[in-house]
Amino acid sequence: MTRFVLGLTGGIGMGKSTTAQMFADEGIPVWDADSTVHRLYSAGGAAVAPLSEVFPRAVVNGSIDRSVLKAEIAADPSVLKRLEGIVHPLVAQDRMAFLAGSEADIVLLDIPLLFEGTSADLCDGVAVVSVPQAVQRARVLARGTMTEADLDRILANQMPDAEKRARATWVIDTSTLDGAREKVRAILSEIRASLKHA
Repeated sequence: MTRFVLGLTGGIGMGKSTTAQMFADEGIPVWDADSTVHRLYSAGGAAVAPLSEVFPRAVVNGSIDRSVLKAEIAADPSVLKRLEGIVHPLVAQDRMAFLAGSEADIVLLDIPLLFEGTSADLCDGVAVVSVPQAVQRARVLARGTMTEADLDRILANQMPDAEKRARATWVIDTSTLDGAREKVRAILSEIRASLKHA
């Protein structure tokens, strides 16, 4: 069977989760990197035991407390590499299980740092969600969960939006929900047409 693996990515506040839900609404199976990490960190999750050996203080009520990990990374940036060394293989395993278990002809991999890692190699095409920078900042700060400095720190670790757009197969402008949904449907029509000719 010919299958199309579509990657979905975009910076913080660009509307990625909302857009992933639009693909799901169209019947596309979605694998979500963030929710996979949450599951791995939850009580009984596969990351809890190996992380507890390296970061014992991060285990609270049998699950991993992300705020403790954040504090450890802030105190010693080299901690991040050790953390990734434990978590990334578990995430990759989960993703491969999703791909192996899905019979669908189109599947979506929702990965925030798609281009920053090697996950783009798994994709037949990549859709990047994007809005103007002022809209992005306003959206994130309106959540009330972070300061301007927090946002700047996150943006410094993400590939610039212009670079993501340049590497994308498709760009989805999420300024309006209707516009984004229209683009999602157009992308799926295009992929389905290409699968027919494959």
